[in-house]
Amino acid sequence: MTASNEISRQALLRRGFFLEYATLGWNVVGIAVLAVAAISARSVALAGFGLDSLIEIGASTVVIWELSGTGQARQERALRLIGIGFALLALYLLVQSTVVLVIGFHPHHSTLGIAWTAVTALVMFALAAGKARTGAALDNPVLKTEGRVTLIDGILAAAVLLGLALNAAAGWWWADPLAGYVLVYYAVREAKEIFSGHH
Repeated sequence: MTASNEISRQALLRRGFFLEYATLGWNVVGIAVLAVAAISARSVALAGFGLDSLIEIGASTVVIWELSGTGQARQERALRLIGIGFALLALYLLVQSTVVLVIGFHPHHSTLGIAWTAVTALVMFALAAGKARTGAALDNPVLKTEGRVTLIDGILAAAVLLGLALNAAAGWWWADPLAGYVLVYYAVREAKEIFSGHH
């Protein structure tokens, strides 16, 4: 490898670290914001998205370890823990969303939740694009995979936003637990991919 190639690779690695730390920081702040919004609105979708943010923190940490050259065994253990987290998230949301629909519980409107999920969707889409480009340039499958997870996180934010907006604008209270089911699908898929070794 030439000196210029090594310099270019180091610059790409720095960009990869920056993207992961930005994702990590956003999700740390997001957990606090979503906890406040979920409790005040009694929203299943916001609670689930907050738990998803917690799992995404683990995913970003795994990529940071990988970019740092950390051992494979530690990375695999971390991935298994993330998989367990996704499985538990799916179970929680499945039960909670179903209970809310069956008893007809009406969540409150959440201006904070709407604002946060709208901005989060935009931020996640931008970070996902950066990770895809950087991962491709580094030929790093872990960074590229986590970029897809970040893209899905943006899509999930948009789905939760839609549920919150429909509840606020049209009084469609059932849109909130339906957004929870979208999160269930995603969590099950992620857990399945991790445990099958395709993540």
